Amino acid sequence: MCLGIPAQIQSIDDPERFNVTVAVNGVSRLANAACIWPTGDPQQLVGQWAVIHVGFALGLLSEAEAQETLAALNEIGGLEHELADLAGREPA
Repeated sequence: MCLGIPAQIQSIDDPERFNVTVAVNGVSRLANAACIWPTGDPQQLVGQWAVIHVGFALGLLSEAEAQETLAALNEIGGLEHELADLAGREPA
């Protein structure tokens, strides 16, 4: 199963294509942020948390919501699988 996972936006990589780098638990990847792209300066996204699903940032959430979600995923044993998906590798 592939769930959305909270990740923190680290940088704006290609504003013309809405590409950002996101990271969670030391795993980074590119994601498309078109669904959450601000009308103003895209740098305001840096440091914010977003739900990432299949390479797309679908919505923003608070850091508290992100940490609660990551803790819940870890508790049910799904965090490693989602991190593997994020990293583009097979789960351990």
